[in-house]
Amino acid sequence: MSRRHAERFVGLAAVFAIVALAGVARAADPALQQARALLAIWNDDATRIDRARTLLEAEVADRPTVDALVQLSNAWFLTGEFRARSDAERQTAYAEGARAAQRAIAMAPGTERAHLLLAYNLGRSAEITGMMRALNLVGQIRAESETVLRLNPSSVGGLILAGGLAAGLPKMMGGDRGKAEQLFTRGLAVDPHETGGRIELAKLYVAERRWADAARELQAVIADDEPTDRPRWIVNDLPRAREMLFELRERGRVPGIPPQSP
Repeated sequence: MSRRHAERFVGLAAVFAIVALAGVARAADPALQQARALLAIWNDDATRIDRARTLLEAEVADRPTVDALVQLSNAWFLTGEFRARSDAERQTAYAEGARAAQRAIAMAPGTERAHLLLAYNLGRSAEITGMMRALNLVGQIRAESETVLRLNPSSVGGLILAGGLAAGLPKMMGGDRGKAEQLFTRGLAVDPHETGGRIELAKLYVAERRWADAARELQAVIADDEPTDRPRWIVNDLPRAREMLFELRERGRVPGIPPQSP
């Protein structure tokens, strides 16, 4: 290597090092880190979702980054799930979540988490609107689902999302319960502690009157001591699993366990 080329190589290496350090410094931004910390333990105090969202809104207004926008999209999604008190408030939250995800995608089209959150927020909006009245959203949600799995075929969230679409849509719109079960099972093979996906699989089994299979999945959710998303497991998945299992027992659907008297 000539001296000139060597100097050029060293110069490029220095540039890359500076860029890498800048990325580390950006990732270590105090506001972003604080918001992450709040969202990691929001189950203890749901107002932490609001505080995290406020921090992220300020961060994005001052210096929008892909990471901050993705976190903001998640904060808005959680707002719609656990803080909104009416359908109107939920729709507003999911719309803001979708907008933040779209901004992240515009900055970095290959961001898997942004596509996933866009689909989540649009999906909840479609549920509120009514699936038949939100056909345009269904197409967009399916497109985002396909994008996630194209970016990462082993994406747990992507597999669960695709499974949910296959399980929830009518056949004329691509619904396929057999395919849904395969997708859910693939996702849970990658991450057995994804309790939200296990709930979805249990719901599919209930719809197919496969009571023992449903009970098995619900019992796995209840017994999980290492859930991937602990706040959601504590606030949503664990109570939901207990409720569903209780209903199966009350109806005498769980083999070997008789219904309990009132």
